[in-house]
Amino acid sequence: MAEADLQGAGAPNLPAARLRTFVAALAFLAACTFAGDGNAQKPPEQFQTAAPHAILIEAESGSVLFEKAADQLTYPASLAKLMTAEVVFHEIKEGRLDPETEFVVSENAWRRGGAPAGGSAMFAAVHSKVRVIDLLHGVIVQSGNDACITLAEGMAGNEAAFAEMMTKRAREIGLTRSRFANSTGLHDPNEQVTMRELAKLAQHIMRTYPEYYKIYGEREFTWNKIRQQNRNPLLSMGMGVDGLKTGYTKEAGYGIVASALQNGLRLIVAVNGLKTAKERADEARKMLDWGFRGFESRLLFAEGERVGDAKLYGGAKGRVALTSDRPIRLLVPRGTNEKIVARVVYMGPVSAPIEEGQQIGQLKISRGENLVLEVPLQASESVPKGNLTQRAFDAATELVVGLFRAGAERL
Repeated sequence: MAEADLQGAGAPNLPAARLRTFVAALAFLAACTFAGDGNAQKPPEQFQTAAPHAILIEAESGSVLFEKAADQLTYPASLAKLMTAEVVFHEIKEGRLDPETEFVVSENAWRRGGAPAGGSAMFAAVHSKVRVIDLLHGVIVQSGNDACITLAEGMAGNEAAFAEMMTKRAREIGLTRSRFANSTGLHDPNEQVTMRELAKLAQHIMRTYPEYYKIYGEREFTWNKIRQQNRNPLLSMGMGVDGLKTGYTKEAGYGIVASALQNGLRLIVAVNGLKTAKERADEARKMLDWGFRGFESRLLFAEGERVGDAKLYGGAKGRVALTSDRPIRLLVPRGTNEKIVARVVYMGPVSAPIEEGQQIGQLKISRGENLVLEVPLQASESVPKGNLTQRAFDAATELVVGLFRAGAERL
């Protein structure tokens, strides 16, 4: 396993001049290709979409099948309600909120989000009391702005404070760019997201809250004697779609985040900026069809299988094996000989002691020129500090490496 030193910073307790990023290419993957069998379909043609912003991923691993401007910030419209719901789900899971708790529908929530506003609404009566679980149905099935504002006010006092909770929670689950200014997605120039992060949010919701994800597949919900159909047009197309959310404002255009399951394979699509509701449904459906027809899942590493090693500094051992806490799978095009390259990347040497399960680095997998999968890697075992002789030897080694690098940089 080859190692290449790059400039970087990271490992604690080491002089800054000696910190390096280790990149270990997995030669058996770099050299091999994934070829389909004799009955495989022809390789999928490069997909084209009218959506200005789009991404298609495999839900279990996060493998990227297709992307287009997926990292550009865009206005979310009602797609922001995915984050609204996640905050509520999280508070329930943490025991800080009871789904049976009742919140009062304020005049502000009624006027800005209910019948008088003219937008999507749950049609909750002003000053009525509504259970959290019913408000969630209003948010998810009916896209009710009144339900969103009622939850925001009930949980945080006002919508601005709740929006801060949304952005904070987004950072906690790894959404580094998306930011939120309200709970509804009604246009605000300070509320922007990326399609990559919305797909990641959908993946997180399905994985973390399976009991609440089921609500996204409910076809209708009745409140205040008003029955409304789920706004997701893909639910009724017979293609395995069971969530998640649509959105529209003049500034954002038409968007959707949807997930479908076929033959044990689940895909997530996120598109935004389309011109009509029909175009939105057509583009999302075509992208899902293309993904299911053209790709197959391959197991690269089983759960707990050694992926690579990390070099240690000052430890009782010189290296520690790196593993993943879940199987590592990759979606590859059917019937192609496309080159797959995997690299273990970490900041090191890693200072001992380390604990079993401690995250050390990442496995980065590329298909062709595109990075399609990043998987966190952890230490397979605990390694204590080494004895005085071992630590002295590591220190001397790092000193020599540092001097060599400094000399090379002056050449």
